[in-house]
Amino acid sequence: MKPYFGLVAVAILALSACATEPLQIGPDGKPLPKVYMIKPGDTSRVTFSMVDSVNTLRAAAGVPPLALNAELTAAAATHSRDMSVQNRPWHFGSDGSSPVDRVRRVGYTGQMLGENISETYETEVETLAAWMDVPDTRAVILDPAARQIGFSWFQEPSGKLWWTLLTGS
Repeated sequence: MKPYFGLVAVAILALSACATEPLQIGPDGKPLPKVYMIKPGDTSRVTFSMVDSVNTLRAAAGVPPLALNAELTAAAATHSRDMSVQNRPWHFGSDGSSPVDRVRRVGYTGQMLGENISETYETEVETLAAWMDVPDTRAVILDPAARQIGFSWFQEPSGKLWWTLLTGS
C-alpha cells in the first residue's frame, strides 16, 4: 500500500506543477492583460522576432523583405519613450514633431513611408497581429515600396509597452 501511496503523491505533485495561472477578470468582465516583461538581454530576440515576422507576412503577400535600419530604429526608440512621457499613443512628439521630422533628425536619408504605434502589455507578435487586423496599419507593413524597417519600444516599470514601427524606402 505504501508504494502505491508514494506513486499517487508523486503523480499529484507532477500534475500540480503543470497547472496554469487562473485567468484574472477585470471589472469590465474582460480578461486582465498579462504583463510581458522584456529583459535587457532580450533586445535582439524581440527586434528580430518582429522583423522576421514582418518579412514572413510580406513574403506571403509577394512583396520584398525589409532590412533593419539603425536610423529608423533610433527614431522609433525616441518616439516610443516620448509616447510614454505623454501617456498617449499618437504620431506626434511632445515637441510637435511628426514622424518625418523624427526620421530626419536621426539622419535618415530615405523617404519615411509609414509609422505604426501601440500602447499595450502584449508581445511583439501579438502587437503585429493587431496591426495586421487594421487596414491602415496593415498597409504600412505590406507597403510594396518599403525596403527598410525601424522597430523599437519603451517599457514602463509597470510592464506597459509603447511600440513603434517605421518603414522607409
